Amino acid sequence: MKRIVLTGYRGTGKTAIGTLLAEKLGVPFIDTDALIRARTGISISEIFRRDGEETFRALERQEIAGLPTENAVIGTGGGSVNDPANMEHLRRKSTCVLLKSDYATIERRLSHTPRPPLTDLPLKEEIRKMIDRRRRQYAASADFCVDTSRTSPEQAADRILNLLKNGSTAASEREAACRWFLTGKVPNAERGKIEELLTGPSRDVRTRILGIAGWPAAHSRSPHLFNRLFARYDLDYHYTWFEDSSIETILRVARDIDAKGLSVTIPFKQDVIVHLDKIDRAAEQIGAVNTVVFSCGIARGFNTDWIGIEKPLAGYKGKRAVLLGAGGVAAAAAYALIDLGMEVTILNRTFEKAQQLAERFGCTAKPLDAFDKIGPDLVVNATPLGMQPDMTSPLRADQLKKEMTVFDLVYTPPLTPLLRAAQKAGCTTIPGTDVFVYQAKDQFRLFFGIDVPDAAIREILA
Repeated sequence: MKRIVLTGYRGTGKTAIGTLLAEKLGVPFIDTDALIRARTGISISEIFRRDGEETFRALERQEIAGLPTENAVIGTGGGSVNDPANMEHLRRKSTCVLLKSDYATIERRLSHTPRPPLTDLPLKEEIRKMIDRRRRQYAASADFCVDTSRTSPEQAADRILNLLKNGSTAASEREAACRWFLTGKVPNAERGKIEELLTGPSRDVRTRILGIAGWPAAHSRSPHLFNRLFARYDLDYHYTWFEDSSIETILRVARDIDAKGLSVTIPFKQDVIVHLDKIDRAAEQIGAVNTVVFSCGIARGFNTDWIGIEKPLAGYKGKRAVLLGAGGVAAAAAYALIDLGMEVTILNRTFEKAQQLAERFGCTAKPLDAFDKIGPDLVVNATPLGMQPDMTSPLRADQLKKEMTVFDLVYTPPLTPLLRAAQKAGCTTIPGTDVFVYQAKDQFRLFFGIDVPDAAIREILA
């Protein structure tokens, strides 16, 4: 039997529900906290008091790494999801079920237990603070979600069994979604896989779907990357194309099939925001979302583009930068460049758009023809110019000087006309594939809690 892993904050019922679930399935229940108590011979509270949380987390990591990989129900500690190494072990060949409860229920349950405090706050405030701090990690840990606020352990265990047997979607919604996929622009080689996953007689109800949302989306390399990563980490997922002219339609289909998440590309990074339940602080300031995570009925938006832009530029702090473009990707770039303390000038064909973006981030805006007078150390192209099939460059070859570093955020093709001209001029160049690597790495962690090595992503994309 495939391993079942229960995650969630303390007091959500992992031990009681896990014990009953294991009995119903005829397999052992393993509580990682119990393993730690058995190894050390002392209580969790005593470990925290005597040796501190860091020691406890090291013990927890060790026990999780040694868990059986099948025929078991696993109950995890509330903070285990914070560690990417734990998530890699817990998610491999497993179905992960997130248990959640409302704050009042958790407080009532915890008031009768001797668990050590995690902060100096009163219990009620501590619960809210810790759950909020771990919210992303809990969402990443969830293949399925069960609310235990108003259920008995027996009822919750039965709900989990039903999810494992029947999945989380209605047949009518899957059939409608399948028709939508097959009448869209899903590649021919992908059609059979989509039919199998959504309506096939032998479909695995535990296999979840993610995808790239865009118009167009066929150029994206995300399906290739993510499906290879799913194989690497033994995850029950498939990544496909959600291509439509309407982001509302895409989101409806995604919700109908209980998709785990979406990568969002042009032209929807700004339009998607009004359709989400929550967005993180960086995405709010940038005004663009490139990642949507669905968990427990809530759609949360994030922006990982700025991380993909900032990491390759870590050594350029304080430089004088010119940013070409004023759209959603340009906003992410401006956020990253400002975060690195650079002096930023935004150039755009439509000067008013450059002004608007510059006002948001407290930098300078100028018309596109002002480039030659600035003499930047760094040039960042955030326009779509150079993206296949448009093979034009936002700058002329004679505008590029060998002392410049040129960073093109376009990654298809890897060597754009701008980068080719920059290399010929003797410039240092940074390809858009670097952005793709780092933003995808952070996106994968938002989806699954796993920290993929940079080299693994580069190897897949090579």
